[in-house]
Amino acid sequence: MKTSRLVHRHLARQICAALASAILFAGSAVAVAAKSDRAAIEREVTRQHDASVKRLQDWIALPSIAAEHLNSREGAEYMAKLAREAGFQKVDILDTDGKPGVFATLDAGASKTVGLYFMYDVKQYDPAEWTSPPLEARIVDKPGVGKVLVGRGAVNQKGPESAFLAALHAIRDAGRKLPVNLVLVAEGEEEIGSPHIGQLVHRPEVEAALARTLGVFMPAASQSIEGGIMVSLGAKGVVELELVASGEKWGRGPAKDIHSSLKAMVDSPAWRLVKALDTLVSEDGNTIAIDNYPVAPPISAEEKAMIAAAIAERDEAVTKKQYGVSHWIDDLPFQAAYERLVSQPTINIEGLVGGYTGPGGKTVLPHRAVAKIDMRLVPGMTMDGAVAALKAHLVKRGYTDIEVNVSGGYDPTSSSAKARLIQAQVSVLKRDGLKPMLWPRNAGSYPGFVFTNPPLSLASGHFGLGHGSGAHAPDEYYLIESSNPAVRGYDGAVMSFVDYLYELAR
Repeated sequence: MKTSRLVHRHLARQICAALASAILFAGSAVAVAAKSDRAAIEREVTRQHDASVKRLQDWIALPSIAAEHLNSREGAEYMAKLAREAGFQKVDILDTDGKPGVFATLDAGASKTVGLYFMYDVKQYDPAEWTSPPLEARIVDKPGVGKVLVGRGAVNQKGPESAFLAALHAIRDAGRKLPVNLVLVAEGEEEIGSPHIGQLVHRPEVEAALARTLGVFMPAASQSIEGGIMVSLGAKGVVELELVASGEKWGRGPAKDIHSSLKAMVDSPAWRLVKALDTLVSEDGNTIAIDNYPVAPPISAEEKAMIAAAIAERDEAVTKKQYGVSHWIDDLPFQAAYERLVSQPTINIEGLVGGYTGPGGKTVLPHRAVAKIDMRLVPGMTMDGAVAALKAHLVKRGYTDIEVNVSGGYDPTSSSAKARLIQAQVSVLKRDGLKPMLWPRNAGSYPGFVFTNPPLSLASGHFGLGHGSGAHAPDEYYLIESSNPAVRGYDGAVMSFVDYLYELAR
């Protein structure tokens, strides 16, 4: 019996050693295969470069502008076409009470599923303000940056999204299997505050598909012009609205534009609007003064540390030049200005419209004036709470006649730094020799709340190497060929998405 037990133990040890060797060999084989796969995919990315850039140029040539009701159906149909060409097997155009959206799924037979959020609408543009026609998507030399593609939607958001689609093309055409399944939700109303995003995401079939994902990300061009990169853990919320003063609603002032000489005896709706606006903020316009407005929580020590680490890699002078400013609010130091950017809600006047706005003067007393407003929200605040406080404030001060017309908006969004979606980003960037910095939240907004809030309660974020700038402004661009080795061009951005998908599959 004793001899038998010894023999059994010896055999067991041999079997364990053999299994360990087999596992180690298999792991090595997988590592080699992964390296081989990546090389094949990268060759395909290079081969398809011209076709991928042309795909982006063609997409930019069809602007979907929700604010102008331009090409909303056509934009959805084009997005659906791009998804099918990239390999999504099930692609549906979904109608809402506003603009249609797109829902698509790609079943690769993988064990993990990843969610995608795309937007295909773009901001309005005035061609006269551009040095290159905004729909031609020309590639031009930009000193200190490289060859860039200039066009409306180039970086916000068609450029990075096209790079992600190019990654899917390259993986497939290299004869490799996509390492994860994909669920895509794409909308055409982000630039007006995503008023119907819930009608897309919370449809039973869409919500069920998203619930199986490990999180949802939006392709982005996240590198600064110097090459630094931040991993954002969230974004501010936003409310878009108009405040309207009119003689008809007020019961004072004219019911139509009249001669300005009559101001001596007739009230002005334009001045009424200006006076109402002045009650919303402090004397310098930098602090919200609305009664009972939701209070933003104080910035945390952890968030301060994130900001300090991130801006240590930035050049304040370059940042000011990029924005065309010479001072921050209250002449704050660089770090304090960024702490304010991350932690403070805002009320911004996007535009004031009333009466005559053409060349020269026209002596009229306008019967109507409009202020286009956006309000940014931070965690702890809600869209409904902010709008309710604004309306109550105006009523309390006697401005019951001023219309508050909300066109869109949503709550802030946050994800944990420990989420798999976020940790995979950090891993990919570090492996690429970069130093990713965690960032508390973007100052801009996207409707990530619909993924991070119940019932889905998923992680959500942005990812992508590459660079671009000029979102919402003239000469918006996306980098194609970089003159700075630290900043990835178009093909480098495509490969970052390839690496991210494989990392998420681990």
